[in-house]
Amino acid sequence: MRARETARPDALFRDPLAARLAGDAGAALAAALSPGRKNDWPFTIRTLLFDECLKRELAAGADLVINLAAGLDARPYRMALPPSLLWVEIDMPALIAAKAEALRDERPACSLERVGLDLADTAARRELLTALAARGRRAVIMTEGLIIYLTREQVGSLGEDLAAHTSFHTWITDLASPGLLPRLQKTIGQHLANAGMPLRFAPEEGTAFFRPHGWGRVSMHSLFKEAGRRGRLPWMFRPFSWLPDPPDPAGRRPWGGVIVLHRAGRG
Repeated sequence: MRARETARPDALFRDPLAARLAGDAGAALAAALSPGRKNDWPFTIRTLLFDECLKRELAAGADLVINLAAGLDARPYRMALPPSLLWVEIDMPALIAAKAEALRDERPACSLERVGLDLADTAARRELLTALAARGRRAVIMTEGLIIYLTREQVGSLGEDLAAHTSFHTWITDLASPGLLPRLQKTIGQHLANAGMPLRFAPEEGTAFFRPHGWGRVSMHSLFKEAGRRGRLPWMFRPFSWLPDPPDPAGRRPWGGVIVLHRAGRG
């Protein structure tokens, strides 16, 4: 989907490596999940919002980015990043190896390291996070397209592992409301469930879920409203994008977007 966005004359971002990384299998999957590109807009807008939230954190002095479940993300290559920035990608070992091979002749804009690790291995995850925490003063954690597949217990455990380190300042993640989750499960969720990856996490308490795990919300950014502002919503949905956002993505109202969290006690 990032490759399809890049090919548009009015692209909101350019990811020239996306088509190579996705390959034929990725193109086939995108066609299944988004026939006729009708469901591309949430992924496009999510990518854009992560980009913009990250830029603000870098401008505020972030010196380390840790991308958990990095997948085929190519931000270290396509974004204008300070050369002094350390970017660490973590994902399953086979995926990390294949990605490194595909991009071996490309040069990132900053210092880039990759770690092959199953994040479900709690002990190994904690050991790695402890080592990384010592390598930056103000780190940004990114989890794009990850926590919706986890249980409440798994998300809470991850949040506590991250909050245990004072240098982990900011957590950028996407979040769905309980009102949106059933709709997703009936559309793209059917394909994902068939692949053994059911959509799960949409906390009833919204962003308040993260507080007891060490994180407080700084901002929230609606995919729907941003897509409306950017002219990317299907025409029948556009009037609804003018409605005000809920105070928090909790309860039965459908809401999906990107949230920025700061570790408790940090500004």
